Amino acid sequence: MQEFIHKIVPIILAFFLGIFIKKIKLLKKDDGHLLLKLVLSVTLPALQILSILRLQLTWSLFFIPLIAQMIIIIVYFVSLGTGRLLKLPKGTMGSFLVGTMIMNTSFSLPFFFAAFGQEGFARATLFDVGNSFLIFTFIYYNAIKYGENSQHHAKVDWIKFLKLPPLWGLVIGVVMRLVNIQLPEIGMNFLSLVGNPTTPLIMISLGLFFEPKLKNLDKALLAIFIRMVGGLGLGILLSSLFHLQGMNRTIVIASASTPIGFNTLIFASLEGMDEEFAATCVSISILIAIVYLPAVIYLFT
Repeated sequence: MQEFIHKIVPIILAFFLGIFIKKIKLLKKDDGHLLLKLVLSVTLPALQILSILRLQLTWSLFFIPLIAQMIIIIVYFVSLGTGRLLKLPKGTMGSFLVGTMIMNTSFSLPFFFAAFGQEGFARATLFDVGNSFLIFTFIYYNAIKYGENSQHHAKVDWIKFLKLPPLWGLVIGVVMRLVNIQLPEIGMNFLSLVGNPTTPLIMISLGLFFEPKLKNLDKALLAIFIRMVGGLGLGILLSSLFHLQGMNRTIVIASASTPIGFNTLIFASLEGMDEEFAATCVSISILIAIVYLPAVIYLFT
């Protein structure tokens, strides 16, 4: 327990460092977008390639992205029915529906890296691929459907998904493993150098983005419950159905329990959904997850 705490607490402190940096105006919220862009385009793909090159590939790993997609589809139907019962306005309904489906897997990656090292990180990125695939296809379709800004028909944004650098980091890593390409030590050291800043950059960025609001707090808490507690239940159920064991089981359960993703805010802004409600859901769920997610990882390890 003490060793686990020593690994996790620095990650939490990095999140609050982001809040502090914004408070003293050293950086501002918009700088968080730049930091995350650096993570998604450079540091994360490098760390993915490095982690996969050191990962023992098994067939059970390929269930992980499939389970991520199954969780999103199940949550969709639960949230759709709940939103209709609550008679939410169209824009709020869109933010509610999208928010409950988007798993903030980028938030979980630093915790997995701290708890399990590069092997755990690599397995978690497999879950993220399944999640990201539906974020930029099915979930974005629903954002367009419930938004007010869209003047076009809802459609799947395949190009945006295919341009994701983390997807190509995963593909490159897997291909190199399958054809048994061995990087020289200087190449592995370079990937390590570039990839290691991923954890602090993600957490500082989340701190910069943190802006708690209190619009429709009761409905926001319900959305958070569906995303995090409902996700936890689905993670336990599906990992059992697929007979996942050990680290794979922990990765699926904890990833399914992650807070509401920041893409909820991005989609709300792009498509004219309820931005204040989306901000309430994202910020409060992040604050809860600071304690909740490490507890889930510890309990199911």
